[in-house]
Amino acid sequence: MSSKIYSSSIMGLAAHMIEVEVESSHGLRSFNIVGLASKSVDESKERVDSSIRNSGMKSPYEQPLKVLVNLAPADLKKEGAFFDLPIALAYLLSSRQTQFNPDKKLFIGELSLDGRLKPIRGALIIALEAQKKGFEELFLPTENASEASFAKNLKIIGVKSLKEAVCHLEGRKIIEPTETKENEQHEEDDKNDLSWIKGQEYAKRALGIAAAGGHNLLMEGPPGTGKTMLAKSFAGLLPKLSHDDALEVTKIYSLTGLLPNNQPLINTPPLRSPHHTSSEAALLGGGNPPQLGEITLAHKGVLFLDELPEFHRDVLESLRQPLEDGEITVSRAQTRVRLPARFILLATANPCPCGYYGDPEKPCVCSASQIQMYRRKLSGPLMDRIDMFINVPRIKFDKLNSDPEKEKGMEIREIVRQTQLIQQQRFAGLKISKNSEMQIPQIKQYCSFDETSKKLLKQAVDSGKLSPRGYHRLLRVARTIADLDKSEKILFPHISEALLYRRREA
Repeated sequence: MSSKIYSSSIMGLAAHMIEVEVESSHGLRSFNIVGLASKSVDESKERVDSSIRNSGMKSPYEQPLKVLVNLAPADLKKEGAFFDLPIALAYLLSSRQTQFNPDKKLFIGELSLDGRLKPIRGALIIALEAQKKGFEELFLPTENASEASFAKNLKIIGVKSLKEAVCHLEGRKIIEPTETKENEQHEEDDKNDLSWIKGQEYAKRALGIAAAGGHNLLMEGPPGTGKTMLAKSFAGLLPKLSHDDALEVTKIYSLTGLLPNNQPLINTPPLRSPHHTSSEAALLGGGNPPQLGEITLAHKGVLFLDELPEFHRDVLESLRQPLEDGEITVSRAQTRVRLPARFILLATANPCPCGYYGDPEKPCVCSASQIQMYRRKLSGPLMDRIDMFINVPRIKFDKLNSDPEKEKGMEIREIVRQTQLIQQQRFAGLKISKNSEMQIPQIKQYCSFDETSKKLLKQAVDSGKLSPRGYHRLLRVARTIADLDKSEKILFPHISEALLYRRREA
């Protein structure tokens, strides 16, 4: 007798529906899985056999049965342990040890040897795809039920074991669907709040602009001036994610197993800070099958690269495409996936290897060739994709010993929130929400300026200090500065200030 139920597999950040077909017939005892199954899927035979036996039912190896499992479509590579539960249930149906209607039901889950279900990765991705495909119920491990419950119009049935799933399907013990739960509330940690950073008003202004418009920012300065602390405070300026963005980020963290237990939905922008020894694959993603990199984990949030010149040059150069397109394409011999990577790049750098080049108080001990080699690590094409450059100087004792201005940090955060609301209203109906995401048509429509500003920009472009790409990035920054001033038009002061943040090209 044959049976068929539905499961799912994940490739990149996309879920694919899989038909699990099982045929049991009397004959020479065997248990085979076909359908381009990986080693982890093929090993499910042993887990399924043991879990069925320990759940009080007859396993395939205890009967003179020829069991064949087909995972369709056959040309799609099957990875992971998602198929343990559906294979076990399909076998029980095929061998007539249970009876239930599998229509409109989707099953995923890894079985332990005693029949319990273990949590899986990517439950939210599968739940959202099941919702699109018209399924009505999703059966999965209890630990994954909370995150999957954010898929609307889909009953999420969290089960603890194979036996519990069978009892529910047979109507002997009904499991109530999991309801959507909000994140547990925690008091905000102000350890890295912007208000605790003394002085550096110019840097705080730049951080506010970058946060409001989603612009990339590089901070230069001698060691110990607060660059790293400013960067870590930056994420606190960003408002909470919209529901759609939160779902997108949660899908990523669900797939990588980084979703906190008390936070089924990530609604705050992520901050990723990889070490400067990170490889290209760790930063961009890669492997076979492709794994997510730091730039995808920073999607809709902040990628903080401390001591930017210390990263390998080939790693830095590989950031060009994601900085321009907001996504990364990972291609392998039999696989090609697109991964989202729309993040704010926040970086710090010293002016030279010792860190004191140009410092008025402490002399630099680096030679001219050392300084040149150090700065050459940051190529022109990469720097051209950074919107703003600022210098973070030393601060005096009086500023350092002053009390933190808690209200100041809260004020900047509220200004950023209001400015982002202006942008959301402006781009309503488009696929963008921030000024940094504007393309040429939107720049022409929303970034007009007067004749005085035109003369200033003409001088900067014609002198070679501003490239065409830099010109468009400058207009995006100027648009954000105008929004901070609640000005519908970009005025000369807005262009002038935006040009100050491009002074590295001078």
